[in-house]
Amino acid sequence: MKQWNGRKTMIGLLVFSVVFLAAMTIAGQLHREEALAADFSRKNLPPCFSYPFGTDWMGRDMFARTVTGLSMSIRIGLLTAGVSAGMAFLLGLFAATMGKAADGFVSGLTDLVMGIPHILLLVLISFALGKGFRGVVVGISMTHWTSLARVIRGEVLQLKESQYIKIAEKLGHGRFQIAIKHMTPHIIPQLFVGLVLLFPHAILHEASITFLGFGLSPEQPAIGVILSESMKYLAMGRWWLALFPGLFLVVVVLLFHFTGNIIGRLMDPGFAHQ
Repeated sequence: MKQWNGRKTMIGLLVFSVVFLAAMTIAGQLHREEALAADFSRKNLPPCFSYPFGTDWMGRDMFARTVTGLSMSIRIGLLTAGVSAGMAFLLGLFAATMGKAADGFVSGLTDLVMGIPHILLLVLISFALGKGFRGVVVGISMTHWTSLARVIRGEVLQLKESQYIKIAEKLGHGRFQIAIKHMTPHIIPQLFVGLVLLFPHAILHEASITFLGFGLSPEQPAIGVILSESMKYLAMGRWWLALFPGLFLVVVVLLFHFTGNIIGRLMDPGFAHQ
């Protein structure tokens, strides 16, 4: 009963996290026009009842801008995490099942990508593609697959020593058939958990390179843009321009990380026996 109550609590927290993140994404879309609307008659207002997060130097509602920026960050996180997880799955499976040459190639590529400072490689890719949405998505996707690929490769190498895989080989099943039919169902849980845990990294790096000027364009109400612009006004005492967007970014990142950990525990076969 105690274990069941613990599982129900974790599921409840997971549902809350998913609903909160979905609500933030939808709210961002609904407030997009409001986030871009300038009104100089209300500029530089501190937090108040009408504007809980205050307004900026152009009179734009900081609550609407924060929610819209987080919505964009969440969507970019979902897209890039999905692409990175797909790359990790294909390369990890390919490396471990297609022979020593393939394994050596993928391992060398992984070491090369991991050997370059992460943020530097991300900035270079984004800058080479002209920055903006495309540069950010491609840059994050191409730099976040390595750790998950190693996990999947290790899992597949263990599966290759399993008795049922050896029986399938003796029955004449090809490498591709064994990989798709017999191995993939066993690595889907690790892939899914890894995908969820990629979200916070993707969101933070999107905000980081946008803050540095190598990401999304200044016209877009993204969190990185908001934080970058607010730095010029902190010395004037307008603390609310950076505080609320920064806090909400941290909350969303922690929620993604927390959600990934919960899913990992729920999918752990040993969890029910603890």
